[in-house]
Amino acid sequence: MLEFIDVTLRFGGQISLHEINLQVPEGTIYSIIGPNGAGKTSLLNCVNGFYKPSSGKIIFEGENLLTMPPHNIPRLGIARTFQKVELFKNLRVIDNMLLGCHLQMGYGLGAAAFFWGKAIREELVFRRYVEEVIDFLEIEQWRNHFVDKVPFGILKRVELGRALVMNPKVILMDEPTSGMNAEETEDFVRFIIDIYEELDKSILLVEHDMDVVMEISHRICVLDYGRKIAEGSPVEIQNDAEVINAYLGSNQKDGN
Repeated sequence: MLEFIDVTLRFGGQISLHEINLQVPEGTIYSIIGPNGAGKTSLLNCVNGFYKPSSGKIIFEGENLLTMPPHNIPRLGIARTFQKVELFKNLRVIDNMLLGCHLQMGYGLGAAAFFWGKAIREELVFRRYVEEVIDFLEIEQWRNHFVDKVPFGILKRVELGRALVMNPKVILMDEPTSGMNAEETEDFVRFIIDIYEELDKSILLVEHDMDVVMEISHRICVLDYGRKIAEGSPVEIQNDAEVINAYLGSNQKDGN
């Protein structure tokens, strides 16, 4: 589904990503791990078009994303959540999620300005769809709250919901459990699994919580200082000597 071919990203003389090659198969939860500064978020930014690699290709279902303007990339079926929650604080939860429907809107400025005809019909469809996602993520009681009054763990679900209503084929998640307590993390991981199993979405995950990564990932790529040092199943990664030295630590070798 998603393939990185010799992707190199430079900022001046600094190399953030060096000749990254990896494939994210359709129908998988694929995780990218590594220490701080390894280039994990930079890799996601290249997929979105926020960063333009110095060389290489990123192929999504046959399309080279690096030849496309960033605003066209979501139309292919790529959605994203962020490490730092990116929501409009002066809007309600439901309004923030409705923003995710904009790519599917087929009415023009005139119909939107006067809110008639096709705009009304499509709005009703979008609202029903958003309500289904709200129920799926179990945030019904927060739907009409302004997001600045919503707990942090719920905000993460709202941002995930906004990505889901885009009806993507793959969701990029950048450290989705960062800042959560144990209970919030457990709930969020359950939703990730449900999205994969029930909604049939592929997931490209950047995550620091190794318990989460090892529990839900099908394949894992390990980056270190912008280079891929390993790729494989959770078991293979846990037993890779170079990964243990660079990131996981010696306690992982004993299965702890």
